[in-house]
Amino acid sequence: MEQSGPTYDSGSGGGAPVGVRIQHNRRLPDFLQSVNLKYVKLGYHYLISNLLTLCFIPLIIITSIQVSEMNIDDLRQLWIHLQFNLVSVVICSAILVFGLTVFIMTRPRPVYLVDYSCYKPPHNLKASYDKFMEHSKLTGDFDESSLGFQRKILERSGLGEETYFPEAMHAIPPKPSMAAAREEAEQVMYVLLSNKRKDRRRAKYRLVHIVRTHKGADDKAFRCVYQEQDDRGKTGVSLSKELMAIAGGALKTNITTLGPLVLPVSEQLLFFATLVIKKLFNRNVKPYIPDFKLAFDHFCIHAGGRAVIDELEKNLQLLPVHVEASRMTLHRFGNTSSSSIWYELAYIEAKGGMCRGHRVWQIAFGSGFKCNSAVWQALQNVKPSHHSPWEDCIDNYPVKLIS
Repeated sequence: MEQSGPTYDSGSGGGAPVGVRIQHNRRLPDFLQSVNLKYVKLGYHYLISNLLTLCFIPLIIITSIQVSEMNIDDLRQLWIHLQFNLVSVVICSAILVFGLTVFIMTRPRPVYLVDYSCYKPPHNLKASYDKFMEHSKLTGDFDESSLGFQRKILERSGLGEETYFPEAMHAIPPKPSMAAAREEAEQVMYVLLSNKRKDRRRAKYRLVHIVRTHKGADDKAFRCVYQEQDDRGKTGVSLSKELMAIAGGALKTNITTLGPLVLPVSEQLLFFATLVIKKLFNRNVKPYIPDFKLAFDHFCIHAGGRAVIDELEKNLQLLPVHVEASRMTLHRFGNTSSSSIWYELAYIEAKGGMCRGHRVWQIAFGSGFKCNSAVWQALQNVKPSHHSPWEDCIDNYPVKLIS
């Protein structure tokens, strides 16, 4: 897990010089363009796979209502009728037992989030703007024009003056290593999950859905974020010019699969109707982008940078309040990679915004290339965890960012 603010280098073993080589930068593709039909089918497949359960539930409810309305005479007449229809009784009993057995055997075990904790680094690991620029200058890898460019990017990055660097990156030159990375991971990773039903009453959230998208089978996706040596022999992370397009494709696949699982029927019908019209009649019709605000109360978006948050806000048609947790997490703690979604969840809790029944969408990215979504439902009015990372500063947020 990265615990860094603005970064210009990345870890490698043996303490060798490191750097990041960015070949090109592009925005996420416009989601209003065509959507691959096979991913829509995949999402509906997940929905249909639970059709048996959905059919049995209303049947059981209707039967229960009918039984509750019967009086003693009705029950006596039913018993007399069943005595002379033994075959019908056996068949109905067999069907009922079979249905209940299938329901019990196929029902997934619940997953509860009992509690979680976010790592808050010590003060000596903070990296203010001035400290970052001084550190960058002392490495000797950048000329004055490069340093000036870094300063401009830094001021518009959405990062604050109290973000952090991992300990290895405070050395001059930086001394990243696999051992340091493992030590950092051991310090910061902690989430308590349970699949025991008895833990529901003390759990904060219940896992509703999880959708994983992995594009590693495609060579371009696999190498779009890749550690390698540059022409000068420096080991660092190379970001492909197609990174944003690949990330956008993975995101589109993920949300197209997730949509049928979480969206109201009205939104699904509008989306599917425009898609069918486009496919059948070859009309130049933009697919209807579902309103995910109808499915979720809170959004925890991978705070990998200001551009990532901006593009997701635009493409998912979110409001500023929906991305507030992501922007404030980036400002306070920097780019903590996929772990940022937990700092965002802690921000929402610290603001007192998480109520019983609220749904949260966590979405994060990873090299490979991966895009994963998790949907949680609050089981109570969630209070901030003990020693929340926002405990001493939540009253200072939200802050106004430089546009």
